[in-house]
Amino acid sequence: MTSPSIPAEHRADVERLWDYHNMHHEIRPVDVGIGLGSHDLGVAKVATDLYHQRMYPRLVFTGANAPTTIDTFPRGEAVHYREYAIAHGVSADVILIDTEATNTGQNIENTRALLAANNIEARSLVLMSRPYQQRRAYATCKKLWPEVDVICASHPHSLDDYVTSIGDAKKVMDMLVGDTQRIEKYAELGFAIPQHVPDEVRAAYTRLVNAGYTSRLVQ
Repeated sequence: MTSPSIPAEHRADVERLWDYHNMHHEIRPVDVGIGLGSHDLGVAKVATDLYHQRMYPRLVFTGANAPTTIDTFPRGEAVHYREYAIAHGVSADVILIDTEATNTGQNIENTRALLAANNIEARSLVLMSRPYQQRRAYATCKKLWPEVDVICASHPHSLDDYVTSIGDAKKVMDMLVGDTQRIEKYAELGFAIPQHVPDEVRAAYTRLVNAGYTSRLVQ
């Protein structure tokens, strides 16, 4: 079976958005690791890998279900992520889960409350997400939890490897376009801190919207 691929005429624009959403943070030891639920098991993989690298002593997985995840993770995103981590050597004792969050804001708020309820102080954290969610997750966290030191991370896929892992190039492109729109939209709505959008990113986004990659845009 042929692997899905980015159409050649859109590759430069897709690569531009892909790189923009990667915060390019250097990973260092922190108080807590937080894995944001999604359709992407890569979040659980990077969370497990960084735990074994001793980047944090405690780990939180947060996420209920969305229409795009119910078939893949029928027991809930956080539950499946926890099961993956335990199966790959993370002690169950160090993992907390939030099974209620259905958006990034709730991921952050519920995790903060969960840590407080367990008397765990988090002055620094690694926020782990899908590759194209890093910038939005960072901006949301800094809005809702401004005093914490945030590092963003994702499973280290190349763009092509990520598309292959998802199995649907258009889905990835639609998601990239949608998350780019949300950078400014969510800041305007007060959900996140503002982030600079370079002119070349804005131009790439506009070309992809005009090409029809719009299924994940918010109205």
